[in-house]
Amino acid sequence: MPRTAVIGAGSWGTAVAALAARNSPTVLWARRTELAETIRTSRVNRDYLPDYQLPKGLSATSSLEEALDGAEVVVMGVPSHGFREILDEAKPFLASGTPIVSLTKGVEQETLKRMTEVVADVAPGRAMGVLTGPNLAKEIMSGQAAASVIATEDLAVARALQSVMQRGLFRLYTNHDVIGCELGGALKNVVAIATGIAQGLGVGDNTRAAVVCRGLAEVTRLGVAMGGEAVTFSGLAGMGDLIATCMSPLSRNRTLGEQLGAGKTLDEILGATRTVAEGVGTAFTVHELAERHNMEMPVCREVYRVLNGEIPASEAYRGLRIQAGHEREPG
Repeated sequence: MPRTAVIGAGSWGTAVAALAARNSPTVLWARRTELAETIRTSRVNRDYLPDYQLPKGLSATSSLEEALDGAEVVVMGVPSHGFREILDEAKPFLASGTPIVSLTKGVEQETLKRMTEVVADVAPGRAMGVLTGPNLAKEIMSGQAAASVIATEDLAVARALQSVMQRGLFRLYTNHDVIGCELGGALKNVVAIATGIAQGLGVGDNTRAAVVCRGLAEVTRLGVAMGGEAVTFSGLAGMGDLIATCMSPLSRNRTLGEQLGAGKTLDEILGATRTVAEGVGTAFTVHELAERHNMEMPVCREVYRVLNGEIPASEAYRGLRIQAGHEREPG
């Protein structure tokens, strides 16, 4: 099996590294030396997954050169705001033609580019893919059944990557629609914040179900306008990921929304956690993308208005007028 390097020791990066380490020699890169040392000596990521033992075959380092030495598969598990910078630092140590897989469910705010587009900018001339879907790290580390998607344009590459990362009850399906899979993972985070706000405000389950349903319609319309395939958004990378992220208390974006709905400020929430809720930055990029494509996105618009400080979370649902889509307006 090929040697795998996972760049980024957050909860999901660590979980993927743990999966890969049971199939192939794997090294996990952490930015902080003390975290890498703790993982290496205690077999536990105390900062992000303190309750889970990591496999003995997983090594850890804070040196990109060491992590990438001999790596035949590179997995990028860093937040979108630092993705380009870290990949640029890693570039001198990347072997020619090494495939790069993104775990990041976000969009680069400055350029509005997907992560595979960032890879094409920084390290062109190699296979690029995305691993996405309903993949809450703690459930997967617990060994619970889960299914996700590995998407690359070359399905032979996808199948090779599938063999590296699939393990036990964690199933990986292949898909050629990189754009749709990547956008499904990024855009649903904004809808998850909306459902979290609903939870914090104490609105009914009927309301949350309507927001999830119409949020998926918004995400699908924008995703198709940007080059994705509509069917992708009804699968694991779209609806599956959306349901998990909107409903689970393990979801960072849903939790952030719930705290907003309960009256906390965005600064208070972000200052109290070391994890990244990608939906915050994505809400701003979605607002810009919706304007670029001349598209009405009422659910995402209200989240943007809350995060932008235009309205308090308590007013978000008063102003929400969900478009009916193909369904007719009620009589």
